[in-house]
Amino acid sequence: MSSVAVLTQESFNEHRSGLRPEKGGGESAGAAAGEEEEALPTYKDAFPPLPEKAASPEGTQETTNAWTSKIRPLKASVITQVFHVPLEERKYKDLNQFGEGDQAKVCVDIMHKTGAHLELSLAKDQGLSIMVSGKLDAVMKARKEIVSRLQTQASATVGIPKEHHRFVIGKNGEKLQELELKTATKIQIPRPDDPSNQIKISGTKEGLEKAKHEILLISAEQDKRAVERVNIDKVYHPFITGAYNKLVGEMMQETGARVNVPPPSVNKTEIVITGEKEQVALAVTMIKKVYEEKKKNATTIAVEVKKSQHKYVIGPKGNTLQEILEKTGVSVEIPPSDSSSETVILRGEPDRLGQALTEVYAKANSYTVSSVSAPSWLHRFIIGKKGQNLAKITQQMPKVHIEFTEGEDKITLEGPTKDVQMVQGQIEVIVTDLVNRMDFTEISVDPKFHRHLIGKGGVNINRIKELHKVSVRIPPDNEKSTVIRIEGDPQGVQEAKKELLELTSRMENERTKDMIIEQRFHRAIIGQKGEKIKEVRDKFPEVIINFPDPAQKSDIVQLRGPRNEVEKCSKFMQKIVAEMTENSFSLSVPIFKQFHRNIIGKGGSNIKKIREETSTKIDLPAENSNSEMIVITGKKANCELARTRILAIQKELANISEMEVSIPSKLHNSLIGSKGRFVRSIMEECGGVHIHFPTEGSGIDKVTIRGPAEEVEKAKQQLLALAEEKQTKSHTAELRAKPEYHKFLIGKGGSNIRKVRDSTGARIIFPTAEDQDQELITVVGTEEAVRDAQKELEELIKSLDNVVEENMIVDPKHHRYFVARRGQVLRDLADEYGGVMVSFPRTGTQSESVTLKGAKDCVEAAKKRMLEIVDDLDAQVTVECVITQKFHRSIMGPKGSRIQQITRDHNVQIKFPEREDLQSKTPEEPIQVNGEANEDVKEPVDPNAPRKCDVIVISGRKERCEAAVEALKVGGYAQCVFLASCFASNHNFAFFLQVNIQVPAPEQQSDKISISGLANHLDRAKEGLLDRVKELQADQEDRALRSYKLTITVDPKYHPKIIGRKGAIITTIRTEHDVNIQFPDKTDENQDQITITGYEHKAIAARDAIQAIVGELEEMISEDITLDSRVHARIIGARGKGIRKIMDEFKVDLRFPQRGSADPNLGTVPGRPELGDEPIDHFLTREEEFLGDVVENESKMPYQRPHGGSASAMDEQRGPSKGFVVREAPWTTGNEKAPDMSSSEDFPSFGAPVAAKASPWGPKRF
Repeated sequence: MSSVAVLTQESFNEHRSGLRPEKGGGESAGAAAGEEEEALPTYKDAFPPLPEKAASPEGTQETTNAWTSKIRPLKASVITQVFHVPLEERKYKDLNQFGEGDQAKVCVDIMHKTGAHLELSLAKDQGLSIMVSGKLDAVMKARKEIVSRLQTQASATVGIPKEHHRFVIGKNGEKLQELELKTATKIQIPRPDDPSNQIKISGTKEGLEKAKHEILLISAEQDKRAVERVNIDKVYHPFITGAYNKLVGEMMQETGARVNVPPPSVNKTEIVITGEKEQVALAVTMIKKVYEEKKKNATTIAVEVKKSQHKYVIGPKGNTLQEILEKTGVSVEIPPSDSSSETVILRGEPDRLGQALTEVYAKANSYTVSSVSAPSWLHRFIIGKKGQNLAKITQQMPKVHIEFTEGEDKITLEGPTKDVQMVQGQIEVIVTDLVNRMDFTEISVDPKFHRHLIGKGGVNINRIKELHKVSVRIPPDNEKSTVIRIEGDPQGVQEAKKELLELTSRMENERTKDMIIEQRFHRAIIGQKGEKIKEVRDKFPEVIINFPDPAQKSDIVQLRGPRNEVEKCSKFMQKIVAEMTENSFSLSVPIFKQFHRNIIGKGGSNIKKIREETSTKIDLPAENSNSEMIVITGKKANCELARTRILAIQKELANISEMEVSIPSKLHNSLIGSKGRFVRSIMEECGGVHIHFPTEGSGIDKVTIRGPAEEVEKAKQQLLALAEEKQTKSHTAELRAKPEYHKFLIGKGGSNIRKVRDSTGARIIFPTAEDQDQELITVVGTEEAVRDAQKELEELIKSLDNVVEENMIVDPKHHRYFVARRGQVLRDLADEYGGVMVSFPRTGTQSESVTLKGAKDCVEAAKKRMLEIVDDLDAQVTVECVITQKFHRSIMGPKGSRIQQITRDHNVQIKFPEREDLQSKTPEEPIQVNGEANEDVKEPVDPNAPRKCDVIVISGRKERCEAAVEALKVGGYAQCVFLASCFASNHNFAFFLQVNIQVPAPEQQSDKISISGLANHLDRAKEGLLDRVKELQADQEDRALRSYKLTITVDPKYHPKIIGRKGAIITTIRTEHDVNIQFPDKTDENQDQITITGYEHKAIAARDAIQAIVGELEEMISEDITLDSRVHARIIGARGKGIRKIMDEFKVDLRFPQRGSADPNLGTVPGRPELGDEPIDHFLTREEEFLGDVVENESKMPYQRPHGGSASAMDEQRGPSKGFVVREAPWTTGNEKAPDMSSSEDFPSFGAPVAAKASPWGPKRF
């Protein structure tokens, strides 16, 4: 028997007062000194020696420490557990949908949520067995989900002292979570301010008993009273508890002790008794007395009872066992449900065993099993739709279990004898009735016709079912069965059979034909929204036309129907395809990119006119595409006509020349090259001319070259030279070089590669950006020329691979120019000179040395270029160019493109002034009158001096700056003409209109615009100007429509909700309805006014969207909640993550009280009514979890060392420290010397070097 010493508050205070120093005379001081010395620890206590080796019985030396202890075997990370849910506790009892319905969905959801694997099986007693496999944590979580979602829930309460509740919760609620996971229950502990000590548990019966037992154990362990544990064999526990726990209850009432007997489902023999020592001792005596008495007098008998009858002996919730125990005093032991044993053991007084045995057999035989003969095809009619027929019987006789077995012609009944007989009679009547008035038949139909019998969406089979009032079962495709079963009224069955056989016969006489139609025509045959194919189907209604899925990329179109109709439809479709083939001729026309907009025309007028007059389809490349090809599709003659008209527009707009060159067609492929490499290199070199070769196999020798006259001639010469080389003796070689070397090999303006070409006569082709292999360089020409060119290029590449590093001197004042704009100048140098790396000294150092690293030739060239840049910087001057500010934007061009071109062409820097703000001009100085003096009179401004806003500053070499000034001035005039032409029309008249347009100043209030220029250009300019005026008027009307304003009144408290997090909601409304929504400023008087601007119908739609949000917000209800202010910060979490997560999960808000509010604990939870109390319960649970830590920390505060001055005050009261003192140290009892505390060698400080001891053998080597 064990006991626990209890330290009361009084004894604790007494003990504490005894530790305080007392004020007194020398005797007390001396006594205190003696006691203090006795209290000092010994050296062995303070520094315990390491464990020594001890001789083992076998003579081997074995250390007894943690390192030599046996290593625990590894456990498998995956475990398997089996859970059983009895029939009466199953939540889903639909016996005909096992593996389907809600129960299956719940299991799949549990597997997804926990990661565990579930396998379900159904026992004969209709109990559900679930095998769960996975990691321990996943299995425990799955178990909890199974219990809560598949098993009916019960509830119970357990009362323990209020002060023990926090031990049940544990730190951060971990203990409570572990307990809920372990017992698969939900445990609700009352709030700290709730006086109740009752803990509510909900879950299964087994889980309730386990949870209750665990909670009582926790309470017993934390109880300050005595605790006694007695081991009693599990089989004698029923005699100690008594029937319905009456005996143990009386025992607790008599002794006053608390007795906790583990429930039958918990395999523990330990009984825990808590209470006062005398009470515990008395209870233990009584328990042992009962145990000894039963152990001495009780005997057992074993009887065999069918496994299926065990549940009747147990009874609902074990009530039958308790009833037998109460009547006879005999305990009945039933084997576990997962055991195959049928042996039931009765334990008790010998004279009572006979009566108990009678009771057991009576209970086992109180239920009977019977069966009713019924054809299996009638089972579903007996059950009825959604179990309606069966529900009527089971509602009257709920104790009878009815089981239908698929494939068997019988129905099994189980339950009380009388009830079973009544149900059997009712079912037999139903079976007889169904047999008399229902019939079935089966027909054999080839499975390939099944889906046609069913029809699209089941339309055919549903019609037959409704018409003849029958049920038709067509086997699924995976069964591969030919049998179709028809059930129902005898006459209806025969009629349905006849109709199905007729349909089958008709389908057997049908013909299926596959037509080969190119997939590119499928969409055109189907038409927009299927309009064209609908016409074909209407013309041939008996033919089913099936097109392949576009993703399959198949050309096979299937026709199915009567033979003659299929043939007619096939010929009709072939005719349609022939017309489409004739109209699908395609032609590509290369047109310079800048002329595409002229070919389109204003509002697409030009291209639309060409399309209509030539009956062709014309596709232009996207504006951001690099392609210049315009694709024309239609009949061949029409395509040729459209091409001629498009080329005529281009020829009219610019000086475009076209030339035909005769080259033998057999050379065309070799001139084009692999993927067009050769011909593309000629086109790029000759200013982007277009070279058109005839179609392969046509036998035509003429090659067309189109472009500027000079470039066309140049391309002709190169093409003829290449053709001559190919005819005489053409040879091709390939070599490789890193892509960064290509620019250096080509040289500035192609200078380097031109030297190689001129010296050898070979043609060298570099890869373009579209080529996959960016390292491949191709050399074309005669064998000798290719060999020489290849040799020169290989020498150049080899020299580039020779990496060197050189230094050069650059004045530090110029460093900034090279590294500015994120090193743009250095990047340009690297691109131009083979990837050479240039390193400047760090900012702040006055070093002049700059390092260049790369190929030797590249470094030399880059060095030379950098010296040129430095020379330009040293010779840099600044020139001012005066151009009126209103022309600056036109000089810059779109996105600064024109000014960037001038900067590149002349190698200068150009800086435009800030725009003059007309509104910020200061009023003119007041005129001095009657000799008034003004001390701040400013010097008069020269009226002829240029305004600052008109001065453009140009920096660079003097001659380059002057050339740039000329380019700006000429560009300024040209841009004025260009602007005038653009203003006059959107047709890009800048190519052929040279007019000057003068617009009157605003102050003149004139509506006349003057146009001057050549007479033949004035009419066009006037027409374009009038068109532009119409566009401006249309824009003005559109702006007026868009300026519709709508004002709505919304309570300001809803404004943040309408705006949303980071403006997400209001941005969505603005974007969706294309409106501007303005909320009131803080200074506005009307804080509830929201203004919406846009088109009227869109503004109204946006208003409705806002009002819908406000309506939802107004439907919300607010509920006050009291949360301890000490846990507010913990609920909110770091940066509000905690509270945001809860708000997102439950779709509610939590408004905490403001600082200085009357009740700092009072918060508000607004949300929708249907959410219920779940969010509030969650907040309260979180409060309980955090409050436990807060209370625990506050209880420790009085015993913690205070901060600041209070600590030093306490040190002063204690006096000077004596350090750490021990008794019976080695140096006090023997000859050993005490360690020197001041020695840095014996006691080195952290980070300080330790002087090595001198040794006669010299210094140590590590």
